Amino acid sequence: MHIRSLFSLLCLVAMLVSSGCAPAPQTHNRTIPLPETAPSAAMTESSDSTLGSLPATEIQASSLAALAKLPQQETETAARDGLWSRLRAGYGIPETDPAHYRKELDWYRQRQDFLYRVGNRARPYLHHLVAQIEKRGMPAELALLPVVESAFQPFAYSAGRASGLWQFIPATGKHYGLRQNWWYDGRRDVEESTRAALDYLSKLHREFGGDWLLAVAAYNCGEGNVQRALSRYKGSAQTPGFWHIRKQLPRETRGYVPRLLAIAAVVAEPARYGLKLDPIADESYFERVELDGQIDLALAASLAKVSLDEIYRLNPAFNRWATAPDGPHRLLLPVAQVAEFEAALASYPRDQRVNWRRHRIRSGETLGGIAHKYRTTPTVLKQANRLRGNLIRAGHNLLIPVARKSLRSYRQSADRRRQRSIKSPASGSRKIYQVKKGDSLWSIARRKNLRISQISAWNGLNRGDPIRPGQRLTLWQTSKEIPSNVTAPAVGAGRAGLTRQKLNYTVRRGDSLWLISNRFKVSIAALKSWNRLSGKRHLQPGQRIKLFVDVTNTGDNS
Repeated sequence: MHIRSLFSLLCLVAMLVSSGCAPAPQTHNRTIPLPETAPSAAMTESSDSTLGSLPATEIQASSLAALAKLPQQETETAARDGLWSRLRAGYGIPETDPAHYRKELDWYRQRQDFLYRVGNRARPYLHHLVAQIEKRGMPAELALLPVVESAFQPFAYSAGRASGLWQFIPATGKHYGLRQNWWYDGRRDVEESTRAALDYLSKLHREFGGDWLLAVAAYNCGEGNVQRALSRYKGSAQTPGFWHIRKQLPRETRGYVPRLLAIAAVVAEPARYGLKLDPIADESYFERVELDGQIDLALAASLAKVSLDEIYRLNPAFNRWATAPDGPHRLLLPVAQVAEFEAALASYPRDQRVNWRRHRIRSGETLGGIAHKYRTTPTVLKQANRLRGNLIRAGHNLLIPVARKSLRSYRQSADRRRQRSIKSPASGSRKIYQVKKGDSLWSIARRKNLRISQISAWNGLNRGDPIRPGQRLTLWQTSKEIPSNVTAPAVGAGRAGLTRQKLNYTVRRGDSLWLISNRFKVSIAALKSWNRLSGKRHLQPGQRIKLFVDVTNTGDNS
């Protein structure tokens, strides 16, 4: 509490005491009115009689003494709660009737274990989020959005291909400058994804007239869905907000905003709901260290004297065993280890920060085959050896970047995480299928008499994950294949032919006519014709459109 505020309060108390009035001071905190136990009659009488027995001068003296202790009490509370106190002080979303999110509040009240887990996961990241939000003058409640999005799991990946703390889908991530390649996925970069998420939320806040609840809703389901719901109130004297249009929004979004408000209420007053928050220190957990090139993450862990898992926890954007050769050339490290790491790195030869193996090309070998052998990609080999194309000659040598340790040691790399997610059947024969040009999971499943869900589970794939020519898939055969020269009738194909399939597609955030036409190998003109779309009308997330596709030509090669 500032000195000026304290002086004003002292003056106010003195005036009230001298006038014989003693109204209760009013505060404007983010409180959620729940039924509370009323004070007992004995307590009330005891308090009144105590005050009544004191002279006015003593009442004034005791009040002044109590007020003088307030700054110390606030300081002690802030020190005890650490970052949580700082976060509460930055709340800025207007208060909402808690009846709107009572269901979500009850869910949190019954899950103390979840709050402990999510608080522990948030520990390395939350200070950075709060600091960045404060710099932009945004409400601090937004720092809790990753609780709703990912439960602060840096490797969270949804069925809709959203990834990272802030759950960006690929298209939106690229739009906000998040690079995605074999080595690196910026959607999981702690600093970059936070920057992109706050950029996006700021843009939505402006777009929806300064209404943060509408901005948060649009972050979840897309601007189109929110705009379409608001359009129903066009011309109305009433200015619609989230609670007016809630029923017109997708089901997930109807609960998304209430979940944010509920967790914000819990953080504001955990004791009110019988809950506890583990303290988080109000200090930076990590610091960025700039590098001058690629480095093996196991070497970085050794130089910094931290575990490899800690390196991945702070740098979850790196998909492999090393930083990306084309950057970003930086690492986040625990603050206490930065000086030691920088000193050790300065004396470590730059050409030894990544191990290289020389491979002599044999007759019949291909770039793709060599890449598969060393668990890398043809693109990486071309970059490392300055090759313009895929042509290689027997007898020549290739330099192959290789990990310092066994790949099993890099537990949080994309390959190891995918392997842990793979589910194998109890019986059947295992086969390796190499993806061909034009293949899709649908066509492979149909030809092999399998389900897409089975192939996805056996290979750690999520719905919508692309497959590429040359990629190897694990298949478990428990029944007879459909011969490749026999095409089963396609439902709804009609006169269009046996390989023509009618599909109903739900538009996702980030989709466009060009993206959909490219994904399903159909023309934009055909899409417009099938769905009676005009040139001025934009696709909206959640919109359903129909397509007639040739199932032999729907491979996702993006």
